[in-house]
Amino acid sequence: MTEHVWSYKSTSGYLAGLDLTGYKVEATDGSIGKVDKHSDEVGDAYLVVDTGIWIFGKEVLLPASTVVSVDPDEQRIYVDRTKGQIKDAPEFHRDKHLGDPAYREELGTYYSSGGPFGGRPA
Repeated sequence: MTEHVWSYKSTSGYLAGLDLTGYKVEATDGSIGKVDKHSDEVGDAYLVVDTGIWIFGKEVLLPASTVVSVDPDEQRIYVDRTKGQIKDAPEFHRDKHLGDPAYREELGTYYSSGGPFGGRPA
């Protein structure tokens, strides 16, 4: 089951209720964009990141478990994936992510397995 991927790690420093919209998101190998939307709902927490020109305006969905740390002073979020792992994630479908359990499971499986590199950087 992939439910754990939809929860923030207790060590991330994320504080419930903190508005992360506009925070910059940093992969292990560089910046990937800014938070467009986020949820901190228990068991369904995630970030929707606007990647700007990095992936030609694509949005990506990152489950909360990918968050390593949150720096409210710098308005930065650090995640434990490389740019390649995030780029290779299943495509984000804004209209499907809330109502399609199969899509949610596909994303959860991808991120819980560490992506195409088995958790290793590209």
